[in-house]
Amino acid sequence: MLKVLISDRDVVMRETISQALDQEVGLTVLQSSGLDDAFDVMDKVPGLDVALIELGMPDPEAMRRLARALAHPSRTPIAVLSDVTDRETVCRALTMGAKGYVPKTMPVRSLRNAVRFMAEGEVFVPLEVVAESQIPGTETGLRKRLSRREDQTLQCLCQGLSNKEIAAELGVQEVTAKLHVKTLCQKLGAKNRTHAAMIARDQLYY
Repeated sequence: MLKVLISDRDVVMRETISQALDQEVGLTVLQSSGLDDAFDVMDKVPGLDVALIELGMPDPEAMRRLARALAHPSRTPIAVLSDVTDRETVCRALTMGAKGYVPKTMPVRSLRNAVRFMAEGEVFVPLEVVAESQIPGTETGLRKRLSRREDQTLQCLCQGLSNKEIAAELGVQEVTAKLHVKTLCQKLGAKNRTHAAMIARDQLYY
């Protein structure tokens, strides 16, 4: 059973996200109304798999709050929960050690996948930042090696989607999605789908 903490001063937003995650089998969701309250939960509930914390981006103090959260003795994996998803802010948060950067507008299915992805130790990057990296003329070396379909498949893997979800996303049969994942892993020299996502993130693909 995964334990997830949602921390946001906006009670409506906090409840909305919590309710979306509460419907997922295998997830236990806790709430807090701010950073100090989040610390109280971290102290009282050992073994949190990930904490999604709203830090007031782009307030100049937000990064200091993030540093405090990352330094908490519980060593709880911290993900930033925010309306702001500009590439510079996201990259700075991830460089500091955040396990992910989660937009408040994320669809429910993607949110659940992102939480599970981070709980498994991976780093989640929002699609808004992915889109920025797709501006013509800014392709990475990795992107230039991939076909359009391989590129789309890798995006899905970086979101933690299953073969069935990739098939729905791409509008293909599940067996076709499985084949796309297999050929993509072979091209990247990846051992599995998680390794493929790690390669993408290590090369700043997303």
